[in-house]
Amino acid sequence: MRITRADAAPPYDPPLHQDVTAVRLQGHEAGATSRFWVGRSRYLPGGRASAAPTVEETVYVVLDGELVVTADGQSATVGPGDSVHLPKATVRTIENRSGQDAVLLVIIALPELAP
Repeated sequence: MRITRADAAPPYDPPLHQDVTAVRLQGHEAGATSRFWVGRSRYLPGGRASAAPTVEETVYVVLDGELVVTADGQSATVGPGDSVHLPKATVRTIENRSGQDAVLLVIIALPELAP
């Protein structure tokens, strides 16, 4: 068992994100995992992830606040407890259009290793 304490989770800088702070909860800097990694992102009001394809299969779970997720041209507002599944290579944006912080749990598959 490996525990990552919230106050000790290593920060990382996700590319193409503005006004977003992120930490790794499991995987990468937080310790090796074999099939996925987990992070937590805090989107300040006006924070966003610019349009980019997902590098692997991805799941987002909103923990607090409200975000607008646009994937392949379709937009939806998601709030606490809502989750979004995105297949690999889905072009997506995420925006916090509200006046309050939003917190997102991020689960991303690791690339499959060649046999």
